[in-house]
Amino acid sequence: MTAAAQKPRLTTSAMIASIAAEGQRVQAAPFGKALVELAAKRPEVVGLTADLAKYTDLHLFAQAYPERFHQMGMAEQLLMAAAGGMAKEGLIPFATTYAVFGTRRAYDFIHQVIAEEKLNVKLCCALPGLTTGYGPSHQATEDMAMMRGIPGMTIVDPCDALDIEQAVPQIADHDGPVYMRLLRGNVPLVLDEVVGYRFELGKAKVLREGDDVLIISSGIMTMRALEAAQVLAGDKISVAVLHSPTVKPLDEAAILAAAKSRHRLVVVAENHSVIGGLGESVASALMRHRVQPAGFQLAGLPDAFLDAGALPTLHDRYGISTNELVKSIKKWI
Repeated sequence: MTAAAQKPRLTTSAMIASIAAEGQRVQAAPFGKALVELAAKRPEVVGLTADLAKYTDLHLFAQAYPERFHQMGMAEQLLMAAAGGMAKEGLIPFATTYAVFGTRRAYDFIHQVIAEEKLNVKLCCALPGLTTGYGPSHQATEDMAMMRGIPGMTIVDPCDALDIEQAVPQIADHDGPVYMRLLRGNVPLVLDEVVGYRFELGKAKVLREGDDVLIISSGIMTMRALEAAQVLAGDKISVAVLHSPTVKPLDEAAILAAAKSRHRLVVVAENHSVIGGLGESVASALMRHRVQPAGFQLAGLPDAFLDAGALPTLHDRYGISTNELVKSIKKWI
C-alpha cells in the first residue's frame, strides 16, 4: 500500500477543524473566558459582534453580561462605527467578527471612525490567515498588511491559548486601537511549557536558543517553529525561536539583538501572505540597521488566492505545516 493510500481520507469538516493536532493539549474558548474575567473588574468593557458571537467565543461574554453585549447583525461597517461611538463615551468595546469581514469589508470605517480619532477599540477577528479551508472568501491572508498601513494601529498575532488569555487584559489597558488575530474554539496550548514565558504587549521573546538557524515567528507559526526545531535537532541542526506576538509596533531591539548574536540563517515564519506582513517588517529592520545574517528566508503564504480544501492538505501545500517548514529549512541551510 502506498503512503498516500495509508492516509485517512479527510472530510469536509477538516476545512473548519481546530488547528490543534490530534492529541495536542487545547484550551476551550480562551478569548471568551478571558474577556468575562476582565469584564468582572472593568465595567466599561462591552462586547459587540456581527452575528458571530458563537463563532468568536463572544457568546460567553453575552451569557455573563447580556446588558453589555450588542448584536449588530451582519453589518460590519455598523459594527465598527458603533464601537467607535461607544469608545467616545468612555467604554472599551471589544468587537468581534471574522478577519476577512473586519478588514476587507469594514476597512474605511476602521480607518476613519476608529484609528484617525485614536479611539480605544479592540478588534478581535477570527479565522486569520490560513485557518479555514473555505477559500479566499474566508481566508484572511492579507489582514495584517491592511492593518499595518493604518497609523497608530497595534497588531497582535497570538500563538496559543496562553497568549490570548494574557493578551486580553493588556490590550484593554493599551490606550488606542488594537487589531488582534483571534484563535477560537479549542485552541492549542504550547507556551505554558516554555519556562518563564509571559505575553507582554510590544515585546518579542526568545523561546529556544540555537546556533544554526533563527526562526522569527508570530501566531500559530510559533507553534510550528517549536515543533520544527525539535525535529531538526534530531538532524543536529540547532534552531532558535524568537516569538513576536506583537507585529506592530515591532520589537526591533529584540529582533536585532537576536540576529546579531550569531551568524546564522534567519527565517521568518508567518500565517500570512509574504506581502506586507511580519517577514517584510523584519527584513526592513535588518536592512535599515545594516544587519547581515548568514541568509534570510520567508516561510509564509504566497501572493495568491489560495485553494479551498482540508486544512492539513492546505498547510502542506503552502508550506506552513511542521513537515514542510522542516523541509524548507533543510533546503535553505
